[in-house]
Amino acid sequence: MSPRAVIVGPPGSGKSTVGPLLAAALGVEFRDSDDDIVARAGRSISDIFAEDGEAAFRALEADAVATGLAEHDGVLSLGGGAPLTPGTRARLAGHPVVFLNVGLAAGVQRTGLSSARPLLAGVNPRATFKKLLDERVPVYREVATVEIVTDDRTPAEIVADLAARLAPAEAKE
Repeated sequence: MSPRAVIVGPPGSGKSTVGPLLAAALGVEFRDSDDDIVARAGRSISDIFAEDGEAAFRALEADAVATGLAEHDGVLSLGGGAPLTPGTRARLAGHPVVFLNVGLAAGVQRTGLSSARPLLAGVNPRATFKKLLDERVPVYREVATVEIVTDDRTPAEIVADLAARLAPAEAKE
């Protein structure tokens, strides 16, 4: 069993919006590794970060991603930082990985620099978001088999593009 698509990208790229719509378009189930972490831990991601720290969260996340990759045959959305873990990057090899790329302006607008996003909280959230993009975009590109820019595109346009790109080869003939 293997996911039809694994979605990665920074906060505000559209993972939570595009993922379920893509799953519906492909006729498969949607699963979010962040939801799996919350269900297993019995508390929010913000609480895990605050009480246990980022390292503890990343360990829970790596386990949730490994389980999702092994058990799920639909669309699997990963938390924005999941590909930063070397073991997760290795596990993504051989899977169809979609990188939803968002620029700084659109990402800041979409996230609203929400305090519910632990890594965006702070004195200068816009600078924090830029630093996050600078650090993560190369990692997303490393693991991705498909990259799509989400700025100035509707979720429906993104899903139509991805569904066409992810269609089995025999369906394209």
